[in-house]
Amino acid sequence: MASPREKLAKSLKALRELQKRGVVAVRSADLTRTHRERLVKNGFLQEVMKGWYIPARPDQAAGESTAWYASFWGFCAAYLQHRFGMNWCLSPEQSLLLHAGNMNVPRQLLVRSPKARNRITMLPHDTSLLDTRAALPEAGHIVEKDGLRLFSIPAGLASCGSGFFRQNATEARAALSMVPDASDVLALLLEGGRTTVAGRLAGAFRNIGRDRIADDIVKTMRTADCDIRERDPFEDKLNLILPTREQSPYVNRIRLMWQQMREPILKVFPVAPGRSSDITAYLKAVDDIYVTDAYHSLSIEGYRVRRELIERVRSGEWDPDENEDDRGHRNALAARGYWQAYQAVRQSLRKVLNGDNPGAVAAADHRDWYREMFGPSVTAGLLRTTDLAGYRSGPVYIRRSMHVPLRYEAVRDCMPAFFDLLGEEPEPAVRVVLGHFVFVYIHPYMDGNGRMGRFLMNVMLAAGGYPWTVVALEKRDDYMAALESASVDQDILPFTSFLGRFVSDSLEGKSAPLVPD
Repeated sequence: MASPREKLAKSLKALRELQKRGVVAVRSADLTRTHRERLVKNGFLQEVMKGWYIPARPDQAAGESTAWYASFWGFCAAYLQHRFGMNWCLSPEQSLLLHAGNMNVPRQLLVRSPKARNRITMLPHDTSLLDTRAALPEAGHIVEKDGLRLFSIPAGLASCGSGFFRQNATEARAALSMVPDASDVLALLLEGGRTTVAGRLAGAFRNIGRDRIADDIVKTMRTADCDIRERDPFEDKLNLILPTREQSPYVNRIRLMWQQMREPILKVFPVAPGRSSDITAYLKAVDDIYVTDAYHSLSIEGYRVRRELIERVRSGEWDPDENEDDRGHRNALAARGYWQAYQAVRQSLRKVLNGDNPGAVAAADHRDWYREMFGPSVTAGLLRTTDLAGYRSGPVYIRRSMHVPLRYEAVRDCMPAFFDLLGEEPEPAVRVVLGHFVFVYIHPYMDGNGRMGRFLMNVMLAAGGYPWTVVALEKRDDYMAALESASVDQDILPFTSFLGRFVSDSLEGKSAPLVPD
């Protein structure tokens, strides 16, 4: 007779077979009742609604949202296809968000279908799906992306309301920048004689510097005897010209976010004191705070370290083969990696203190920080040597966050653009806040992004003459909430204020956060 462990192994094998086929939304019919109940009982399946499940991890706490947020888009694609076949698409507004690279999980997903029943379907963690009975765009203006049926960009722009341009200005501008000329948009506007929409889109294109497209819309509509009045739907005009040949919505979103977030940061963040002239004294102060920084930065990421371990690893007296249990071994490897990465960061600090461009230094050196951070884990056999190769080559999710980091294909485009922005930015405060935020927003690595982001922040602080600043473990929830607000709501003020308080304390010489013995 098979043991409980053997039975569970058979059920897990059945689940893995589904996952190999790309199944994210598991229906009751996909597994036998025995397998399904066993997997639910052991935490490997999580019920979404009656008859529908998603894979989960048994080590996640009850009520944990990560599995759901990671599965959201794949689940919705499968569920909607089951309900409506090919006779559905997402709303024009949601379609444009996805075209612009915004994969954040919405509170309510809006879906159109002629077969819809105008009802709300409740989903886990305060999310829901609203299907509305409405006509779909013509077949040539529906595109499929990762199983999701979307309005094409021209159809979405022609169908969304004016509020979209105010409420989602970054994504609206990114979508507009992906339109190479007026032809496809004009075809939709002329067909319905849509003069109000035409005037709005002409104003929107002119807002982002696409005067040729705006002029084509206005002149063509007037030639067709349509009374068009151009009107800019955005609330402001950014001092930014998007490159006409840049077709990556992800890169344009990063540029737009940067420009939009600069002014709020300058209003709130402490003024830079100016680069220190005593490099030796600055680096000594950084060395003096190292134990505090290592404790809080590693603890924020869930590692359990104490002063004694940090000091032991720092002094080189730690033997990776000594009798630690598995968890203790991982904590010690993380502490050793942090020390090695700090040594590399210290060299970067010296460069910016000598007057080198901080963006260029970070671009050249950040891979060294990463390799040093995870080198001990590779040596110990916990990671493969290929894990040190560079940016991630797969999706990554942030625990409990509705923000879905950029697709891995986009990371390689966005990181050079990010470092260009960092190098071109004249204001130290902006480099500090957006250097940290945009790095973790992109999330270029499978692991270590938070530690890397804080290292990057401190290099930018040094370039502006601010002291090395520690983010306290006790404020972790506030820290994550501020990052979430910036990532999901595009509101950089909470994160700016959060970092600004720690920097102000450092400037005033207040005691750094405590480290338990």
